[in-house]
Amino acid sequence: MGIFSTIKNAIFGGGEDEKKAEAPVAAPEAPVAAPAPVAAPTPTPAPVDVAAMLDAKNEGKNLNWRGSIVDLMKLVGMESSLSERKELATELGYTGDLDGSAEMNLWLHKAVLKELAANGGHVPADLLD
Repeated sequence: MGIFSTIKNAIFGGGEDEKKAEAPVAAPEAPVAAPAPVAAPTPTPAPVDVAAMLDAKNEGKNLNWRGSIVDLMKLVGMESSLSERKELATELGYTGDLDGSAEMNLWLHKAVLKELAANGGHVPADLLD
């Protein structure tokens, strides 16, 4: 699992434990003459309100997740070291110097929020600009 997947799972849920819990349990074999059950259409899940989820996690803390990739990573329980941010930058396609500069960190913050939006999250427009 990549660094972005870890961030996404911390916000959206869906980590390995939840995937195991959602795994279908084998049903007993049905008699041959029984008609096959009709599956109900699966509703499309509502977008996850990323800002609300992160604000809730931030209660009682003073992390600036809205402007800092370091604080966002800390908020979701991740290590925010330069090596982790370099790996995340590489994963998301950053082409600048992997030096932990303000430019790299700002790009990472925007890229993570854009990826969250692209993966089913609702991110306020002011955080995507």
